[in-house]
Amino acid sequence: MVEAHYAVPALNAVLNTLNTRLDAPLIAWQMNHCEAEVLITDREFAPTMREVLRLLRDEHGRTPVVIDVCDSEYGGAGDRLGKHEYEALLAEHEPLPSLDGPRDEWDAIAVSYTSGTTGDPKGVVTHHRGAYLNAVCNAATWTMPHFPRYLWTLPMFHCNGWCFPWTVAMLGGTHICLRRVEAKAILDAMREHRADHYCAAPIVHNLLITAPAEWRDGITQKVRGMVAGAAPPAAMIEGMAQLGFDITHVYGLTEVYGPAAVAVKRDRWAHETLSEQTRLNGRQGVRYVLQEGMTVLDPATMTEVPADGQTMGEIMFRGNIVMKGYLKNPSATAKSFEGGWFHTGDLAVMEADRYVKIKDRSKDVIISGGENISSIEVEDALYRHPAVMACAVVARPDPKWGETPLAFVELKPGASVTASELIAHCRGLLAGYKVPKEVRFEAIPKTSTGKIQKFMLRERARSAAAIE
Repeated sequence: MVEAHYAVPALNAVLNTLNTRLDAPLIAWQMNHCEAEVLITDREFAPTMREVLRLLRDEHGRTPVVIDVCDSEYGGAGDRLGKHEYEALLAEHEPLPSLDGPRDEWDAIAVSYTSGTTGDPKGVVTHHRGAYLNAVCNAATWTMPHFPRYLWTLPMFHCNGWCFPWTVAMLGGTHICLRRVEAKAILDAMREHRADHYCAAPIVHNLLITAPAEWRDGITQKVRGMVAGAAPPAAMIEGMAQLGFDITHVYGLTEVYGPAAVAVKRDRWAHETLSEQTRLNGRQGVRYVLQEGMTVLDPATMTEVPADGQTMGEIMFRGNIVMKGYLKNPSATAKSFEGGWFHTGDLAVMEADRYVKIKDRSKDVIISGGENISSIEVEDALYRHPAVMACAVVARPDPKWGETPLAFVELKPGASVTASELIAHCRGLLAGYKVPKEVRFEAIPKTSTGKIQKFMLRERARSAAAIE
């Protein structure tokens, strides 16, 4: 995958990195939608990809060239699906003396499909200029040194690894790769290869927090983590601080090449209480330095909201680190750029220091008895209970109040707590109308990058209400 992130753009071709956890029909749909001509596939995924190729042939009339990867790190079974084997194919050709740049810096470098948290994947087309600028921004934002040792806990199929394939190489760094994301494998790699940087969604950081302490033995180097993909709960930020890992919170979307804003740490924050440091670090922050604009606008008037920490608006971006548009979807593209800014759909306030703080996704605000409830605020309260591993709060239809908060919860291994105990816990932290009226201990659907798929939970909530 790292090699492909150089070779494919150097050919002036377009990357389409495939999510390995998707099912065959959706992968086939995406490959047909972006008119994929070459497939590079690992043997581990042969059963799924065989069905993908059948669907492409039978339903779409497409037969891409298939190149099989026979990775020595994979010891399981898996058939070869194509005529070419990756390493053998490379060995047949003399290496090029150098890689040429794109013919035009605005040419497409990748098409990345949104992860489906809204149930409606779109092909996000990004360009060479934006990828280059965000690769530079990553280094500047994180004040990364030369020769970093970067551990791939973030899949490269997610926003092209947030442009870090290019950032790490730009700094002469070392890529440390994992076949799968597991706490012990991550910590073992940190120890063995002295990894000092990694990126992940909150759920992966939580894996490290809850891992046995002895798994971290021998990790003596300073480890810096970047968190994004969902608003990090306060308990996660506190937990990582207690481990001694330095966490930087960034915010972004596929449409802006991954991270595009950062909660820049101020020296004076170190003198605040841990609780206040957590609150300050949990904000979405300010724009990446090479992004032209990021602010909170009233979507109706397209004017900036006051920096009062109270007035809600929508986070919007503009500049060179914004997508070209959605592939073959001009109406969605036009809508997303109304008023000359890219509309994220995230509702936020701007605080007095002009740092942005997300309050909710526009579709995730719960309106109960005319009052707006931030699902993120309720989730933060739940995460403060020591038994909670993961949670998500959605609106549940209510005949009296219109909607009330419903919490889905996954517990840490070996932990035990009742629904009534969690509700009582929240009552001590939240106004009464914000407290979940129901708690369900169920598996929470997530994308492969750890984002919670709330649209599926909303369907569960509606279905249960209909049955009752």
